[in-house]
Amino acid sequence: MRKVHAQLKRDGHPVTRCTVERLMHREGLRGITRSRSPRTTIPGPLSDRPEDLVRRTFTAPAPNCLWVADITYIRTFSGWVYAVFVTEVFSRRVVGWQLSTSMHTSLALDALEMGIWTRQREGRDLSQLVHHSDRGVQYRAVRYTKRLAQAEAVASVGSQGDSYDNTMTEALNSLFKAEYIRNRGPWPGIDDLEIAVAEYFDWFNQRCFHSELGYIPPFETETNFYTTSPPSPR
Repeated sequence: MRKVHAQLKRDGHPVTRCTVERLMHREGLRGITRSRSPRTTIPGPLSDRPEDLVRRTFTAPAPNCLWVADITYIRTFSGWVYAVFVTEVFSRRVVGWQLSTSMHTSLALDALEMGIWTRQREGRDLSQLVHHSDRGVQYRAVRYTKRLAQAEAVASVGSQGDSYDNTMTEALNSLFKAEYIRNRGPWPGIDDLEIAVAEYFDWFNQRCFHSELGYIPPFETETNFYTTSPPSPR
């Protein structure tokens, strides 16, 4: 309405804003509004909140010392699709992911389960693992924290509740959307996205060069580590 009023004045028509508003309402006209992005972080309760063990220092001396997880969203013709990625900080490898049309705890839990299964299949030890996330209710749910405890992992939660407390996952979300989602879209629905995510992270983990790793892929980074480092006793 404001822009219509400004354009009429610019064209030399002396009309008040309330008249423009009334006429537009009578004709069923309204301005275009930008769709709001979904809110992916709904804070969990303040009580019993884990400490921030990372404090914005996203480095790790070895694999399975620090994982970071986050929820992001993707627009499709069928509506919003939510995605969770679990990233290994040492190698930048994405060890778990899951997509859903809702943000229930199962979305985050399934991604975590994939990461745990991936590492256990490789015979890796998770007893030194710190799992870092935002303060979302999905990560504070009893089922999620119980699964971390079963895997001998320790939960860490960002203290500020903003993007700086989980910058690595924010960067991954942005890269994924810029390199793949926007270039390959528009997307009909979740089924197409599930195939796309599997293809993208197969490339990302095995063939994508990462400057932070000396321009080698995450898989090669981990292979080099385990080749040159003796196994640590439990």
